[in-house]
Amino acid sequence: MKRPKDIEANIYFLTTDEGGRHSGVFDGYRPQFYYDGYDWDAFHEYPDGRYVNPGETARVYLSFLRPHVHVGKVYEGMEFLIREGSRTVGKGQVVKIIDLLESAKKAESLRRKWS
Repeated sequence: MKRPKDIEANIYFLTTDEGGRHSGVFDGYRPQFYYDGYDWDAFHEYPDGRYVNPGETARVYLSFLRPHVHVGKVYEGMEFLIREGSRTVGKGQVVKIIDLLESAKKAESLRRKWS
């Protein structure tokens, strides 16, 4: 399934010794995008390779499940965490806002249609 590229970010995945994962992640990985005290689901796409190991930094496109809640809150240069439950497995920084506004408009339109 093709998902929108809401934002582009760079993410460093913690090593196991730093408290991170024991194994790498693939396209479609859906951990929580954590900022301002809240966890949000976001699908990951790794354009430079489909697999990322702990201890590596990767360029990633994120697609939010609820894009409308991030408009005006997520900005270029913003730092965030990647979490699995309450465990931090990565640290990232937003590089570019890509399709976030368009995704939010589509999500809102669908919500109104089905309400």
